[in-house]
Amino acid sequence: MQVTETLNEGLKRGYTITLTAGELDEKVNEKLAEAQPEVEMKGFRKGKVPMALLKKQFGQRVMGEVMQESIDGAMNEHFEETGDRPAMQPQVRMTNEDWKEGDDVVVEMTYEALPEIPEPDLKAIKLEKLVAKAAEADIDEAIGKLAGSAQTYKSRRKGSKAKEGDQVIIDFVGKIDGEAFDGGAAEDYPLVLGSQSFIPGFEEQLVGVKAEDEVTVEVSFPEDYGAENLKGKAATFDVTVKDVKAPKDAEIDDELAKQFGADDLDALKAQVAERLEAEFGGAARAVMKRALLDKLDESVKFDLPPSLVEAEAKQIAHQLWHEEHPEVQGHDHGAIEPTEDHQKLAERRVRLGLLLAEIGRKAEVEITDAEMTQAVMAQARQYPGQEQQFFEFIRQNQELQQQIRAPLFEDKVVDYVFELAEVEEKEVSKDELQKAIDELEDDA
Repeated sequence: MQVTETLNEGLKRGYTITLTAGELDEKVNEKLAEAQPEVEMKGFRKGKVPMALLKKQFGQRVMGEVMQESIDGAMNEHFEETGDRPAMQPQVRMTNEDWKEGDDVVVEMTYEALPEIPEPDLKAIKLEKLVAKAAEADIDEAIGKLAGSAQTYKSRRKGSKAKEGDQVIIDFVGKIDGEAFDGGAAEDYPLVLGSQSFIPGFEEQLVGVKAEDEVTVEVSFPEDYGAENLKGKAATFDVTVKDVKAPKDAEIDDELAKQFGADDLDALKAQVAERLEAEFGGAARAVMKRALLDKLDESVKFDLPPSLVEAEAKQIAHQLWHEEHPEVQGHDHGAIEPTEDHQKLAERRVRLGLLLAEIGRKAEVEITDAEMTQAVMAQARQYPGQEQQFFEFIRQNQELQQQIRAPLFEDKVVDYVFELAEVEEKEVSKDELQKAIDELEDDA
């Protein structure tokens, strides 16, 4: 095997790998000799098939295996000797496309090498950690929202007119052309006006009704209605109003606490405070992480593989275009050219990605099987009833596994740097923390 360098410009590398016909033939013979004792063929005892016949019968297939193994082996040997790490999968092609058995195999390999990444002094990094405590007002506000979610309804004074947001208890019968249709009737149905749970126009016509009223509601079923026999049809509903109820927030007491799994109101408040401070902690971590990435981006510079930057810029441009055009669901649109801003953001992301990967590699940061399983389970919950299919889909898709693993790895590396850096805590209010988060979003 002979390896000749053909390109060495910046991070771009090119090599010609020549595998001689002699060494290829030798490896084919070795493979056939290794398999010979187990080969059975008509007219010969097991293991006694002549080598010449084996070569005629299986030589071409074995040659294909040998060529692939030899090229892979040559590439691995090259990377071990040079210490190069390709930024993306190397491009490999045979230059003698008219190759025939007995010829040397000449392969051209090109790639972009990962750059030498300087090691920052992580202990010299100074960071500020915002600490927000759950104030009594924050806890009361959260408890109030829980009470609102546990809303009940209380009958209004007799003769009161229904308002939007009220609940009306109704009997109704739906008719098309004067004939009742299947599924169009119910008794004692609780309908909240303004909930848009009925077909368009129905609830609006019940605003202002009183208990014991009998009204006829006239509507048309939407053209995209689920039942084929009702699509676009005009209908009437004979409605009897049996009660009109006003919304009533639950009382903030021990009974409310028990609805949310707490022993009493004090225990519920403690749970809410813990949840709020966990949310505040997550927000504060995001602020500190951005500050860390900004410091690393400013202090560490090195050459970037052009192919990685180009791919990242295209991905950013494509993602932002879809955010600006949510009505376009597919990807059958024209080419989206990255702008200068996309390019700058791509350079930052690639630089920080490579830097964090190198810090993690040297610190031997790894994602455990348990951490990976937990992350997959969290995503699987988005598909209730299909969790097993989701797990199987992820198991068979290496690219998706990497997409799940990458942010886990980044967060573990960031936590590792936090431990080494000089971190000073600063107590802030919830509003001050929210302001810091808003500034992050504005800069995104």
